[in-house]
Amino acid sequence: MFASVSGDSLKIEMADLKERVCVKFCFLLGKTVAETVMMLKEAFKDEAMGITQVYEWFNHFKRGKMSVEDQLHCDHPSRSITDQNLEKSSPGCPCRSSSDH
Repeated sequence: MFASVSGDSLKIEMADLKERVCVKFCFLLGKTVAETVMMLKEAFKDEAMGITQVYEWFNHFKRGKMSVEDQLHCDHPSRSITDQNLEKSSPGCPCRSSSDH
C-alpha cells in the first residue's frame, strides 16, 4: 500500500512511514537509538528498520528536519549524469563529449 507524498508523485510505503513516525516519537521522548531499535523490533518484528537507519533518522531530527518523508539523502549531491549536471561541469570534464566542448 502506498501514499502520495507530494505533487511529484513520490510514493512512501505505509509501513516505512509508520516506523518513521515511531522513530520520531521515540526521539521526542528522549529515547536512545538503542532503546528505539529494541522498541521497533518488538513492535514490527522482522520488518523493523535496523540500527543504522534509526541512527540516520535521529541525526535527521537532531538537525531540526522533523519531516518523516523519505528525505535522508536529499542533502547529498546527485551522482546521475544529466545535461544540467554536465552544464555545471568544467569544459575539460571527461564526462562531456568532444562536441560539447
